[in-house]
Amino acid sequence: MSTLLLRLAAPMQSWGADSKFNWRRTERAPTKSGVVGLIAAALGRRRNESIEDLQALRFGVRADKEGKLLCDYHIAKNPEDPKKTYVTYRYYLSDAVFLVGLEGNLELLRQIEYALNNPVFPLYLGRRSCPPYGRLCLGIRVDKPLEQALKEERLQTSALTKHGHSETSLRIILDADNSHPSFYLLRDMPISFDQSHRRFGFRRVYETTLPAVAGDSNPAASVPTEHDAMSELEG
Repeated sequence: MSTLLLRLAAPMQSWGADSKFNWRRTERAPTKSGVVGLIAAALGRRRNESIEDLQALRFGVRADKEGKLLCDYHIAKNPEDPKKTYVTYRYYLSDAVFLVGLEGNLELLRQIEYALNNPVFPLYLGRRSCPPYGRLCLGIRVDKPLEQALKEERLQTSALTKHGHSETSLRIILDADNSHPSFYLLRDMPISFDQSHRRFGFRRVYETTLPAVAGDSNPAASVPTEHDAMSELEG
């Protein structure tokens, strides 16, 4: 199997797996539903189109820079009664950098790679207020399984501390199969993005860590992508 690698970095990201009513929470790492949604947008798929091929991709995340949790506090007017207000809480990850891996069929990975570099719809990291910064698609690591690709890729942040790297160890979250001895459930498996009936299921995941190696960062990671998905909106 081969693995497609993505670099998800932005001033703010938000990856909700458990958001209800006026509370819009975020996980501490990108969700599979959020990344599949980003890829579907790049491919130009409508919300009611099938995503079965994207569901089947094995998914993993390496947290190169964990970022800080940020709460955006809102007081808004009630549209049904302008004299009344209500409060909303929207959570984001500030200044985080993640390496995401997608393992699967090489032909499909090549289609996704092209789409991410030439997206049909604008791309966001969880919410529309969170466009990606810098290089998004790092390319395909042919014949490298997911875990190996995530462990061997260079750090994707140049925001180094005096110790030479942004984290002392890197957290890695991976899809787990039924035989894995230690896993937990996360409700971020996309079943349908149809706005009339969005559906999400549970997936098994497990975590491991990798030492952060000083001097192995990638200063070129912040080079902007050649395409600008928002250029058509400029007048």
